[in-house]
Amino acid sequence: MKKNKAFKFRIYPNKEQQIMFAKTFGCVRFIYNKMLADKIEHYKQTKQMLRNTPAQYKEEFPWLKEVDSLALANVQLNLEKAYKNFFRDPKIGFPKFKSKKSNSLSYTTNLVTHNICIENGKIRLPKLDFVRMKQHREIPDGYKLKSVTVSQTPSGKYYASILFEYEKQVQEHELQNFIGLDFSMHELYKDSVGCEPAYPRYYRNAEKRLKRAQRKLSLMQKGSNNRNKQRRIVAKLHEKVSNQRKDFLHKKSRAIVENYDCVCIEDLDMKAMAQSLNFGKSVADNGWGLFTSYLAYKLEEHGKKLIKVDKFFASSQTCSCCGYKNKETKNLSVRAWDCPQCGAHHDRDINAAINIRNEGMRIALAN
Repeated sequence: MKKNKAFKFRIYPNKEQQIMFAKTFGCVRFIYNKMLADKIEHYKQTKQMLRNTPAQYKEEFPWLKEVDSLALANVQLNLEKAYKNFFRDPKIGFPKFKSKKSNSLSYTTNLVTHNICIENGKIRLPKLDFVRMKQHREIPDGYKLKSVTVSQTPSGKYYASILFEYEKQVQEHELQNFIGLDFSMHELYKDSVGCEPAYPRYYRNAEKRLKRAQRKLSLMQKGSNNRNKQRRIVAKLHEKVSNQRKDFLHKKSRAIVENYDCVCIEDLDMKAMAQSLNFGKSVADNGWGLFTSYLAYKLEEHGKKLIKVDKFFASSQTCSCCGYKNKETKNLSVRAWDCPQCGAHHDRDINAAINIRNEGMRIALAN
């Protein structure tokens, strides 16, 4: 079975290479907006879809020839994908124009006749010489390079995300060790064993520093060099919080995958919860959605399973010992309760995690 895996490395371009990256980012944005505008105008006039390509614009805009043609070709694929997604599900939204003020920049190029290679801690990219790279891990044998996505973060750092294709036969594990995880606003989760990860709440800890830096940024004149410097300081603070969160979630998800064959969680709508006035910051801070995505791909790599229990399943109201349904626990302030039927004492979150595990076991064994 063919699988894809990406390795992300930080790269250190020199001044000339930074200029070329900036040109490519600008051309990618321009061609996307130009093609989208022409598609919209053509549809207004003819009520038909325009089939345009980046090549037809190179005569009118000769500076497009200075950058990697494959990067422009990928723009066409991305735009067509955005159109297909919109027609498949209008809720996704119509393709939007890319802003020149965006600080997150990227482009993708593909491997064609050895135009991309990795040698001695450097990576060669089309239209560029070798770019210095911090290769923190070796590429396994049998991995075939497919494409590279070069990106620049708001803090000004450059990264190369290298996509590889490889053959792997994943052997399905016999499901023996199950664990249930109940989402918790402060601890990230509580499991069916009674453990919690004691999430450090990185954003909350950095909130005061972020407020000071953002207040200082808001007082600076737009377009000035000092404002741009301060913008990078704010971006670095956000980037640090993001990296701390990802590191914590990777380690916790890895520990769970190594010890259990099947992980059972609730299928929660995190976007709706994040938009809540009461829970927005806490939901965004603990990164439950990111955590579940890490669990999903790591479990899949090891032939294990992630079971999602319906969000309307009454995990918090049901006694995990006798099955009695206590409607009083709908009140979120009730953190512990005694079952009126069997007398068992329950911690709200641990009881919910046990019920989620039991329901997940039922679903997994039934399939």
